[in-house]
Amino acid sequence: MSHAPIRRILFVCLGNICRSPTAEAVLRAMAPDLQIDSAGTSDWHIGDPPYAPAIEAGAVRGYDLRPLRARIVRAEDFAAFDHILVMDRSNARAVEALRPAGSATPVQLLLDFAPDQPLREVPDPYYTRDFDQTLDLIEAACRGFLALKAG
Repeated sequence: MSHAPIRRILFVCLGNICRSPTAEAVLRAMAPDLQIDSAGTSDWHIGDPPYAPAIEAGAVRGYDLRPLRARIVRAEDFAAFDHILVMDRSNARAVEALRPAGSATPVQLLLDFAPDQPLREVPDPYYTRDFDQTLDLIEAACRGFLALKAG
């Protein structure tokens, strides 16, 4: 088993317009040397920019989500990335269903890297309307991920 640092990270949520592009922008700001992307498990928003309230909430904290565009997660992502971080268990199941035979790429809940808070899944702000909570959780988890994995 290799102990090389993780350099290529994919974030996944349902539509790739709120949580995963927010995580992409946050981690990119924290670790600009990493290759970071995001994707969705649904094809509802392919090619669309992130949801306007997500863009606005990110901008308040200095994150630029505007250039990002939604795409769907693919089986090829298991080879293209060292680690796949999902926002909830439903995303994990959808991603695991695409896993190619023999792939060992880890798929983990993002909030596994923020053990000091009680939630294990990032609530979808498209429905909760709480974009600040989403950012708080993602920032904490990205800091934890970097501390453990990308050294």
